[in-house]
Amino acid sequence: MAKLYFRYSAMNSGKTTALIQAAYNYEERGMKVVIIKPALDTKADRSVMSRLGLTRKVDVLLGPKEKVYDVLESFSDVHCVLVDEAQFLGPSQVDELFWFAVTSSIPVMAYGLRTDFQTVGFPGATRLLELAHELQELKTICRCGKKAVLNGRKLNGEFIAEGSQVAIDGEDSIQYESLCGSCYKQLVLK
Repeated sequence: MAKLYFRYSAMNSGKTTALIQAAYNYEERGMKVVIIKPALDTKADRSVMSRLGLTRKVDVLLGPKEKVYDVLESFSDVHCVLVDEAQFLGPSQVDELFWFAVTSSIPVMAYGLRTDFQTVGFPGATRLLELAHELQELKTICRCGKKAVLNGRKLNGEFIAEGSQVAIDGEDSIQYESLCGSCYKQLVLK
């Protein structure tokens, strides 16, 4: 039986780089992958882009109301499904990925954030934490050198603690920084 994997972390841990590497590893062995990105993520248009500058065109921009089964049935001979920015999926889409992995015997690897800049779980990430067969935390570091577990949002270079849950990095003067709990409290909740 194939599994649904959730690889999560704070920002800047290399999630997209790991996804691109996984795609490369499958394809190097002659296996076909399908890369999905929620349409809500407008960064890099129809591609995924790592902070290292690696890019990869996606096969599917998944709309918030689209059914995963409907999208995946148009692909054949798939060996793995890779999902970037999985926190932007809806809970029912995560359910569909779970059942797709179970019934098709094709692994699904989802990469994403666990929480937003206010430390609140994204609906897709919360459902992945509840349902995934395997969870893997990817590590990154805070400015102080400790393990970063939270995401601080900056507007025009200043940390902010209010706003909508979704604001894409690099758009409208928005930036994010991975922080440990202590630095988050000091810099964001001041």
